[in-house]
Amino acid sequence: MSAEVRILETGQIEAPVSAIYHLFLPGRDLFARRAERLRFLSRDHAMGDYLAFLALLADAQQEVLDQFPEVSLPDADEQARCREQGKPLLDAGSMKRGPIWRNGLKIILQKMRESALPRAASETVAGLMQAAEAVLEETADRILAGNPAEISPQELPFVAAALQVYWVQMASSLREDAFGRPEQGGLCPVCGSYPMAGIVRSGGAEQGLRYLSCSLCASEWHMVRIKCSTCESTQGIDYHILEGSSGAVKMESCSDCGFYLKLLYLGKDSGMEALADDLATLALDMLMEKEGKMRGGPNLLLHFGRPL
Repeated sequence: MSAEVRILETGQIEAPVSAIYHLFLPGRDLFARRAERLRFLSRDHAMGDYLAFLALLADAQQEVLDQFPEVSLPDADEQARCREQGKPLLDAGSMKRGPIWRNGLKIILQKMRESALPRAASETVAGLMQAAEAVLEETADRILAGNPAEISPQELPFVAAALQVYWVQMASSLREDAFGRPEQGGLCPVCGSYPMAGIVRSGGAEQGLRYLSCSLCASEWHMVRIKCSTCESTQGIDYHILEGSSGAVKMESCSDCGFYLKLLYLGKDSGMEALADDLATLALDMLMEKEGKMRGGPNLLLHFGRPL
């Protein structure tokens, strides 16, 4: 496997930052759209069975989100304080998590148990349904702290899926103006997590603009191109694509810090969805690993990527 390296010319300048819409919160149909994309990508794919399994998981996430009760949210004073201090309002690293997320996990597990799962997955579901609350909370803590290596790879997708629903519920219940802009541009302004991938939009006022997609809450925030999302360097930025590909997915790497981020170009394929297409293009990650590069953000459904 080889790659073609392309460098974006500095003359390709975006609109003034003041004129750019900074933040897009997740839509309430997020998981339904994700499930649809995963099913589409699973056709004739080497990882087809796994992508189809994750489509079922996304279906369960959508069902939970559709019936999720209201969650206590930071009040106006807390919102103002976080905006002023440049802190994420729903910080995954410090925000006290409500126990309601475990109810969501229970429903997800029940829905998955109704599906024709492989034996190993069925045993994992059964084990999680019997797990003590303290064990589930400890697993959640490790995921949010960026320690997935300490978690069973069979359990990780289910627990992470429930946490995603919980944070999407909170994020989608607020308005964009509730959130400020963190000092570190590569962190989600909503929950403080690292991005899973970048999305280069197509059409309208956002034509050609890059938005980073959060690995936890799926919010998307603007970050100028030709800038490393990890160390924010504007030097040594390279773009890698597979020879013969459409160029819909590229890898942006930084020679300063050694990290890379996957970029999805909606102008090449308008149906792409960050998590689904990230998982469907893991061959690119393996290519970058061979080049000695490290991934700049995690995919929470895999033991893969930089921790939160």
